[in-house]
Amino acid sequence: MKLASISYYPVKSTAGHEVSEADVLPWGLAGDRRFLIADAGGRTLTARAEPRLLSIVPLLDGDALTLTGPHAEPLTVTPSPGALSPVTLWGREVELTDCGDDAAAWLAALVGRPVRLKWLDDPRRRPVDPGYGRPDDRVSLADGFPLLLTSAASLARLNDWIAEDALERGEEPPAPLPMRRFRPNVVIDGVPSEPFAEEEWKRLRIGEVEFRAVKGCARCVLTTIDTDTYETGKEPIRTLSRYRKRDGKVWFGVNIIPDSPGRIAVGDPVTIL
Repeated sequence: MKLASISYYPVKSTAGHEVSEADVLPWGLAGDRRFLIADAGGRTLTARAEPRLLSIVPLLDGDALTLTGPHAEPLTVTPSPGALSPVTLWGREVELTDCGDDAAAWLAALVGRPVRLKWLDDPRRRPVDPGYGRPDDRVSLADGFPLLLTSAASLARLNDWIAEDALERGEEPPAPLPMRRFRPNVVIDGVPSEPFAEEEWKRLRIGEVEFRAVKGCARCVLTTIDTDTYETGKEPIRTLSRYRKRDGKVWFGVNIIPDSPGRIAVGDPVTIL
């Protein structure tokens, strides 16, 4: 097997970037999900509630973040450590730094309500769920774990199921779903990987970096948003609910935690340990 693609997402719930190589840090890929958007009540705002966030293309250049969107001229923000305030992310509070009024106004003009851009200046501040990680494991502003891994074989099987079920309903099979619907950091491809085999792995090595596979990834309505039109449909949740449902949730991909920093590149061998 090999590493087929690498992606990172500078601002949570906005567009990502596919890259040929990346540094793996204890809390995730360098630059991945160090920013998020919070509403007026201090709660994380995601594309689940505001699909228009996916139209924002954030670009990191050193410490400077440039936001590009369909509604205004690009805006560059250079955050610096400052006063911290709590933001609620998945029911837990994390202390973040505000990125200023210009960023807030730029984002509010897109979503139509008051919001703020927040920055995690020190990723060591946010621990991984102790039920799945070690006491010293940390995560940036990803949902729960440093990296998300998916496999090309699993997506191919899911797209086959979607097409087969459409034919059963007498419908025209839709175009295959792209992997970006699932927002992974790393995608693997090649034999001997079988569809959904990744859910059985405990440890793996990508290039020279070793990881623990700690938990499957329960999927939500974010995967049903078309990343080109920002419209919401029924797939893949409808088909995952038929074939991949357990414990009241539907599953695709696995969360992984790096055991040490390192660098990975597309084409690196992937070894199950």
